[in-house]
Amino acid sequence: MDLNLLRALDALLQENSVTRAAERLGTSPAATSRTLARLRRAVGDPLLVRAGQGMVPTPRALELRGEVGALLRSCDNVLRPGAGFDAVHLQRTFTVQATDLLLVGLAGTLTDRIRAEAPHVNVDFVPEAVEGGPALRQGWVDVELGVLGHLDPEIRTQRLARMTLVAVARSGHPLFDGRIDARRFAAADHIGISRLGKRLGPIDGALAELGLRRRTAVVVPSHTSAMMLARNTDLVALTLADWLPDTISALGLRTFPVPLDLAPLDLGMAWHPRNSADPGHRWFRDHLAAALLAPSATGEDGSRGSATS
Repeated sequence: MDLNLLRALDALLQENSVTRAAERLGTSPAATSRTLARLRRAVGDPLLVRAGQGMVPTPRALELRGEVGALLRSCDNVLRPGAGFDAVHLQRTFTVQATDLLLVGLAGTLTDRIRAEAPHVNVDFVPEAVEGGPALRQGWVDVELGVLGHLDPEIRTQRLARMTLVAVARSGHPLFDGRIDARRFAAADHIGISRLGKRLGPIDGALAELGLRRRTAVVVPSHTSAMMLARNTDLVALTLADWLPDTISALGLRTFPVPLDLAPLDLGMAWHPRNSADPGHRWFRDHLAAALLAPSATGEDGSRGSATS
């Protein structure tokens, strides 16, 4: 049955009047009268009958009054955005594609936030091996987090923050014996970070503009392995400003500004539009963004970002 017909029946049974029901429905008395005729044929009962100047419900109408009201409330709940969502009952696994550097910084905070509200929700972090591919479109990944690029045209994005690249080296590195300018920075041996094995990046372009070149002695696929290598060698790596300061200190590392004119990195998250209105997915995206921007991982300037190559 047409849902509008049910709404008309509910109004008629509540008002016991064609005129008042028409006002409630925002239509004319004539149109409501025709609707009442349709309802009578469908139900096989007159529903409302004349009694002096007014109308009174039949026994069948009295039976239907409560049922129709409950049915309409159920329909409204089904159609209301996010209706009935309660994170505590959510049983779901969300997959996030992100660099290891980002997940190390936010996974703990995200896990704590989720456990407090939704104990049956799990999170899988996957590497960026399928970046630029159909992962979001095919549903292999729920959210992509980082420096976004090469996305399908329908993909939805949200910019989260901006962050600066800094260099990192062991605390006793000879670089720290004096002022670190572009020439001394270029003269040091470097660690390249690229899961695709790329040796050149924005750093090399900025050095070339100054007539300088650096030596990338080794290329590793992750920021974590770069930091572990830097702690035991005189190689210089890159990381994010004010990100994981306690870890940097515990590894015996020290950060310093890159002495080049580099553009900041815009960090965002991306998802497929089929998940935009899903209450569970929206709830997870909110927590993911909040975990990334948590005070425990915020620098003095409140900035955020991601570095990938």
